[in-house]
Amino acid sequence: LPKGKGPQGKRITLKVAKNAVRVLFNGRRRLELSKMGITTFPKCLLELADVEEIDLSRNMLRKIPNIIEKFQNLVWLDLHSNQIEELPAEIGTLQNLTYLNLCNNKLTTKGLPEQLTHLRNLRTLNLGLNCLETIPTTLGSLRELVELGLFDNSLTIIPKSIKKLPKLERMNVKRNPLPEFAKEEEPIDTVKRIESLYLVEKKDLCSTCLQMCQGERDELHKLEDMTPRPSDKPSFTSLTTPNSTARDNQEEWRIK
Repeated sequence: LPKGKGPQGKRITLKVAKNAVRVLFNGRRRLELSKMGITTFPKCLLELADVEEIDLSRNMLRKIPNIIEKFQNLVWLDLHSNQIEELPAEIGTLQNLTYLNLCNNKLTTKGLPEQLTHLRNLRTLNLGLNCLETIPTTLGSLRELVELGLFDNSLTIIPKSIKKLPKLERMNVKRNPLPEFAKEEEPIDTVKRIESLYLVEKKDLCSTCLQMCQGERDELHKLEDMTPRPSDKPSFTSLTTPNSTARDNQEEWRIK
């Protein structure tokens, strides 16, 4: 390889790209180039810039070029499981975009352009499994956002502007060093504890109280007798006992 250049990956020709276009049930055209070993965004895709959906997931893309702005019909863009470190400012021009999956990349907070907030029709945004230490408060302007993935990052705070998004239904923030997850929940004591215990002699009880106490003591002894005691015999929980048919025929199959 030439000095300073990484792996070239698979070369995508216009013919290959055209054959990768699928028409979905809703009439949209999706360009499916997942798991193709692509390392650079193929320029030949500009010939198909009128597609509504693009799947470039599970490749080796390091950057998305500014020519992404040519894909103005895009509604759905899947870039998950690449090696993208930053997004171009031009991504903010995709005003029709409702779905953007950037999960499992190498995005940092600096790699998120301010123009990302221009995607006013975005309903799903997945930023999970990246290298984010903070989330821009400006993402709170994505008023149509319904689902937001922030899991597996290095976030220590979620901005209030995001928590208060009016249409947000699902926000996954698992496996982040957030303070609310750092506190260990105190174990819940399901056993009712006796705070006070009073001891009296039998002679100090009236006949009715004595009879009641003796009755409760007898009930307690019955429960102790009913409680199964641990057996010294080995237990093989993964094995099942023979059913009735096997027992009836055991002499027959023992002979065999």
